[in-house]
Amino acid sequence: MQEVFIEGGLIRKLWPIEAHAYRDHLLRLDADSRRSRFGGAVSDEMIRAYGEAIDGTDTIIHGFFVGGILRGAADLRLLGPAHNGEAEAAFSVEKPWQSHGIGSALLERCLLAARNRGIKLLHVSCLSENQRMQQLARKYEAQLSFDFGTVVGRVQNSSPTPLSLIQEIVTDGHSFAAACLDLQSRLLRPAAPAGSPAE
Repeated sequence: MQEVFIEGGLIRKLWPIEAHAYRDHLLRLDADSRRSRFGGAVSDEMIRAYGEAIDGTDTIIHGFFVGGILRGAADLRLLGPAHNGEAEAAFSVEKPWQSHGIGSALLERCLLAARNRGIKLLHVSCLSENQRMQQLARKYEAQLSFDFGTVVGRVQNSSPTPLSLIQEIVTDGHSFAAACLDLQSRLLRPAAPAGSPAE
């Protein structure tokens, strides 16, 4: 189950070996998108460190890919050592791909992954001026509260079912196959000439 969007883009899970793709995506965010994602200005060095830390046990990232390049991401982080049934989620979509329903699709994947891990409460924080994220949270009936220039949305989640577990297993199988194809295409791609800009 892969959702296809504009320009042949698709949403799939990222695997730890793809940490570089997440890092590069975060570095490509324009200043406003970067500020919205991190709640303020952050340096390239901080983003490099953050983007390379994909821990498969406590962090689940779904990405929106176009032509094998990550253009949007949903970052789900389970909270606490026992998770306490809570997690936080953060979203980023590069400017040209904003306002195309990608944030909604990423949030749906995030909610499914959280549900299947027994997460009952999902926290989503954003700046008070981030109307797009607030609209997305309201779409999923999040309870919004305002605190010192930020908005915190809390989304209640359902319990896992056999169907929701199967849905994620099938989706993960497709995601892994797509990741293998992306890796193979990168390995077979001719090297860029010296001095040419890299993506």
